[in-house]
Amino acid sequence: MRLFNILAVGCLALVSATAQAENVAGLYQVREPVSGQGAEARAAATAKALDTLVLRLTGDPKAAQSPALAELRKDPQQIINQVASEAGPPESVLVEFDPGSTERALRKAGLALWGSNRPSILGWWLNDSAEGSSLVGDGQASAQPLRRAAQHRGLPLRLPLGDLQEQLVANAGQIEGSNPAPLREASERYGADALLAVHAQQADDKWQGKWQLWLGDQREQGTAEGSDPAALADAVMLAVGSRLAPRYVTRPGASSQLQVQVQGMNLQRYAELARVLEPYGPRLQMAEGSTLTYGVTGNREQLRAQLGLAKLQEVPVEQAPATPAPAVEPAAGQSAPAQPAPTPFDGLRFRW
Repeated sequence: MRLFNILAVGCLALVSATAQAENVAGLYQVREPVSGQGAEARAAATAKALDTLVLRLTGDPKAAQSPALAELRKDPQQIINQVASEAGPPESVLVEFDPGSTERALRKAGLALWGSNRPSILGWWLNDSAEGSSLVGDGQASAQPLRRAAQHRGLPLRLPLGDLQEQLVANAGQIEGSNPAPLREASERYGADALLAVHAQQADDKWQGKWQLWLGDQREQGTAEGSDPAALADAVMLAVGSRLAPRYVTRPGASSQLQVQVQGMNLQRYAELARVLEPYGPRLQMAEGSTLTYGVTGNREQLRAQLGLAKLQEVPVEQAPATPAPAVEPAAGQSAPAQPAPTPFDGLRFRW
């Protein structure tokens, strides 16, 4: 009865859980500039939008050129809901892809997908130009290129307020330094999963940037450049996405059948967990009290990373009880047989 109740009202909890999820808005909407005039130029922009979407969903820069997607590239309309034109400058097309059709096509092509539940990134972005040095704060005009670039690359970006105290902390030395402690302290009130520090400088007729990304104890870094601030922002977000994706996307051949058990479940958490596990094909196998056990197809490390985004804590093996074996009913007139020993659990255990 408990399992029936969870399943019956889980869809109602989805509404409240969505507001708390770190989901990427507009993941299946892609905006691309149109180079030229006429239907041919629009078709080329639409094809580029497909490439951008495939990169967003797989994290693999080579995926869009996969031979298994050749037919889809010839006729992307089969997964498109609508294409709208937007006046410039520059003139653009806004392509809205159908999520279900797109995912089925990519999975059929043997591509692993990165779900919409992604680590939120707090961006400390310092611009140096002829006018001086400035920290990009939320609400400033200089924030728009960063937001557009993050959306274009499928990343949930947040920006600090950029008040005086934050400007003092986010100086060039700190942005380029290897010790993230001061920035982390300043970032606590924003509740993001990852910290991105970028020092962008105008040099001659282009922009160059050094970036660092911290996610937990792991650090990534690199450089990028662009013809203007918008192009630099897109190059940085592309690089950041390429470093994050391998943590959450399971490559074909790297998956196996696993069990995931989660303790402390309630209706709201049921809906949120179903969304987090969606890329791994979750199959609910058992519900006992507030503990649910799923069968999934994935990689242990990617699952750990994905569940960590939902703020679940892994239960150490020594604290996890063994899974009880099913009881055996005695036949009429016979004494009850000895109960089999508990079945060892070889999956992952988490708790809220």
